[in-house]
Amino acid sequence: MELRTFGRDIAHIDLAAQTWEMRPAPEEWVRSYVGARGLGVRYVLEAGPEVEALSPDNLLCFMNGPLTGSETSMSGRWACVTKSPLTGTVTDSHQGGWSAARLRWAGFDGLVFEGRAEAPVYAFIEDGQIELRDASDLWGKNIHETIRILQERYGEKNLTVNAIGTAGEKLVRFAAWLNEDDRAFGRGGTGAVGGSKNLKAIVVRAGKKKSVVPDKDAWKAVRTRALDTIRDEANITSPKKGGLSVYGTNVLMNATNTIGALGTRNSQLTSFGDRAEKISGEYVEQNILVGNPTCHACPVACKKEVEIKEGPWKGLRMESVEYEPAWSLGANCDNDDVAAVAKLIDQCNDMGMDPIELGNAYSMWMEATEKGWVPDGQGLAWGDTQAMVALTEDVGARRGLGKALGEGPAKAAAEIGHPEIAMAVKGQALPAYDPRGLKGMGLGYATSNRGACHLRAYVAAAELGVVPIESDPLEWKGKGELVKTFQDLHAFSDSLDLCKFSAFAEDADVYAAQYATAMGIEFGPDDVMRTGERIYNLERHYNNLAGVEADTLPARYTEEASTEAGSKGHVSELSDMLAEYYAVRGWEDGVVPKAKLEELEVR
Repeated sequence: MELRTFGRDIAHIDLAAQTWEMRPAPEEWVRSYVGARGLGVRYVLEAGPEVEALSPDNLLCFMNGPLTGSETSMSGRWACVTKSPLTGTVTDSHQGGWSAARLRWAGFDGLVFEGRAEAPVYAFIEDGQIELRDASDLWGKNIHETIRILQERYGEKNLTVNAIGTAGEKLVRFAAWLNEDDRAFGRGGTGAVGGSKNLKAIVVRAGKKKSVVPDKDAWKAVRTRALDTIRDEANITSPKKGGLSVYGTNVLMNATNTIGALGTRNSQLTSFGDRAEKISGEYVEQNILVGNPTCHACPVACKKEVEIKEGPWKGLRMESVEYEPAWSLGANCDNDDVAAVAKLIDQCNDMGMDPIELGNAYSMWMEATEKGWVPDGQGLAWGDTQAMVALTEDVGARRGLGKALGEGPAKAAAEIGHPEIAMAVKGQALPAYDPRGLKGMGLGYATSNRGACHLRAYVAAAELGVVPIESDPLEWKGKGELVKTFQDLHAFSDSLDLCKFSAFAEDADVYAAQYATAMGIEFGPDDVMRTGERIYNLERHYNNLAGVEADTLPARYTEEASTEAGSKGHVSELSDMLAEYYAVRGWEDGVVPKAKLEELEVR
């Protein structure tokens, strides 16, 4: 059967020429790479792996998936794909909210920006049309103000705004794009690529939902099946009893801390002790929670809106104190003040920065200060929240010490002669799972195609018992197969583009049924896994061509044993896991051989 319409409405916008045209994606690309993440990577490959990330020649792709804009549960996401200025790898970052659905309803499957505008512009999109408009009055403003101005200009109803802040304009290497609900394309520096192109914002107005599923009767059955798995009260995604719905992603803080896998003080420790409770999802729910906003077509509502009720940031209302940034700016920096954590995250949301990377930059600098390795007058003490808040303004503006830290912790640590204290892989900082307490996550970090990342494999779901797959977090054997399976599955779901949490309930069979019905093709669970494997190998092939460094972990995780309960005495057996992983992948020391590319039809 023929593919249905997805992929035919890709807008190519030439920022230098101030022109655009609709060009369908090659049908072979859509068949092979699906959409969102996979299709975006294929476009970025066309620009060439040798391209400089912040040059006009780099492509900046915003890609929907084939299920975007439909009633598919947890389908309110899209991907931003480009070459990362932080890592030099191909990178994709995903964002929730309503932007993805509205872009689809406005008549577009994706946006591919090329070149560099002579002066700041924003793209205004409505009813199948795109206009590049002057953004000179917005340049220099942060995201909250930019969005307010554009909402006043066009009205808030049916409008979605994605923007960069000063961090993106100043080319902070971990700058991000955010939409009006504080949802971010968070990792990899996509905001800096926008800044390098003088692209300030993407404004989409689309009010009326447009059906993207031709066969509604067939669709109803597969959609109901998927929704029932998410609503199952035995599942963490259940709106009634699931931890994600009640506490948000920060439900993981206490759980990870208890097993000795919560990196603390720049991962010198693997537990934050009793203090973890003060920044946990349970604490937030009991003390500062005020709302439960959600994304398009999502019954889970994992976002948690909070309001600070006392102290220097009294009255601050934001969303949300999620697990990863709460860890990076909390336990990792020896900070148990949840109000300060909320303030720091809100600053990142306003200036447009990845809080995971920022928290790691601070914890690295705090350790360097403790050991006497920083220049006089530039120290940062553990848990000094007032100094962290002030310094965050400097990082977003690239001034003073903020200029160095805006390069990311890996480059900043190398600059002072101590690269070993940067907890990073391929230039990107590690998230909130210590590889000594969660062995599979360590392998996932090392082999991630976009630098250290919890979302490429997310085997923590198995190691923490979130999904019905038994995996001892302290056992390294078998993790090669487990990581590959999760990486391939998520490469496919990221290309649909469905929320990562859908995989806590849905499996390859459920994904296949939804995709097959939407596209009008025969497609089964084996096809899901093979397609995911093809996408993962395409990314690795790009990185191989770009000369990206090998799969490693910081020596702290492989040589310094944990001293905390739950993982005491453990290190990451990375070399053993890598050997197992490369064998199941069919790679040669991290390189995809020609035979594997041909087998998977990577082209």
